[in-house]
Amino acid sequence: MQKAILEPAQNIPVVEEADVIVVGGGPAGIAAAVTARRSGAKKVVLLERYGHLGGMATGGIVVLIPHLSTGSQIEQAGMNVEWLERLAKKPGGVIGTSKEDVGSSKPELINLWKKYFSFVWADLICYGAYVDPEILKIVLNEMVEEANVDVYLHSWGCRALVKDDEVTGVVFESKEGRKAVLGKIVIDCTGDGDIFASAGAAFDLDPNKDIRNCMMALVYRIGNVDFQAFAEYKSAKPEDWAKKVQKIHEIAGFRTLPFPTPRNDVMWVNNWIPGRDCLKVKDLTAVEFEVRRTALPVIDYLKKEVPGFNESSFLHDTAPQVGTRGSRRLKGEYKVIYDDIKQTKKHDDVISVVPAIDLSVSKSATHIPYRALVPEKINNLLVAGRCFSSDVEANNWTNLIPHCITLGQAAGAAAAIALDSNVQPRKVDIKALQKTLRSQGVYLP
Repeated sequence: MQKAILEPAQNIPVVEEADVIVVGGGPAGIAAAVTARRSGAKKVVLLERYGHLGGMATGGIVVLIPHLSTGSQIEQAGMNVEWLERLAKKPGGVIGTSKEDVGSSKPELINLWKKYFSFVWADLICYGAYVDPEILKIVLNEMVEEANVDVYLHSWGCRALVKDDEVTGVVFESKEGRKAVLGKIVIDCTGDGDIFASAGAAFDLDPNKDIRNCMMALVYRIGNVDFQAFAEYKSAKPEDWAKKVQKIHEIAGFRTLPFPTPRNDVMWVNNWIPGRDCLKVKDLTAVEFEVRRTALPVIDYLKKEVPGFNESSFLHDTAPQVGTRGSRRLKGEYKVIYDDIKQTKKHDDVISVVPAIDLSVSKSATHIPYRALVPEKINNLLVAGRCFSSDVEANNWTNLIPHCITLGQAAGAAAAIALDSNVQPRKVDIKALQKTLRSQGVYLP
């Protein structure tokens, strides 16, 4: 039996009383908080543990916003498009395909964009982008300020306050000590479902070590490179590159690959580390050590053996936020399962349309229903981001950054409508929700 101590009881200061509390300032949380305000919620509080917003897209340096379209239809629209359009107005903020070229099969466009992973799908131009994480932090600050969201950075939302199966607020830890925010509706955008788990909501936790969303990462970037030279080499000598990829994996001890960024002289290195649990502190710590231990040997090999890298290439930075792709998943009023994706199941309460990513799995888009954001039992609570109600295989195809954004947008709009209608989030008028989302640029069939 593990040794334990009894923590003394204490009074926790209540610093805010809000209509909506959003916990987690990543892609889902930003979308939820901003959309709740834009949709009519008067007081929205956003709690974020780091000193910046954006989650994996900024602190995680996961700079790819991939695959927003199938054919000529941009299905992951709404706030995804707003992010990219705002970034495009800032020099160096983004590189990617244009909305006007989506679905094009022009050879010159295909040849231009096929060197960028995920920008060509089924021989058609796909909408997507690589973003600069530092500029994105600035854009997201602007968005929450314009929406008058009350933001608390350096504030780790750690526990739900619950009475009679109704969430009444959130406790957070900070440099000022433990504080509380009371609220009418809470949206859990923590990624790991920390808030819904503490509230007593049921969840699934069944990792599959062989799939992407059960592998961890720590991203890093390499400076003083030439991405175009690297891309030309890969295109001209794919077999040679495949052999070198295998050598990189041997050096690192896990799958490791370089990708582009908005800058030609900086590349982003992603990795996939199996067998670690992102709910265990020792595993999180191990990943931080493992990747930093192997980053310099990987870079040394790239400098010596791979065109586009040179003797002056250097470790630009490592992500301050470890990459956690999957853990707890809510047991909601509906669970999206892998067969739903393979069979492209449709739902009347659809709030997000996820483009087909792999033709071997599905040839058309997947519907995510609103019920997948609603806990089976706990009231005053919604869930958005990668911890929405889904099985592990379905989640593997539906938990990327753009998917989290559209789920957050739906949760934020639903919270505002629930408040305005004086109903529980599970009783929200779906037609009214869908109308609101469409008015904000979300694509729904």
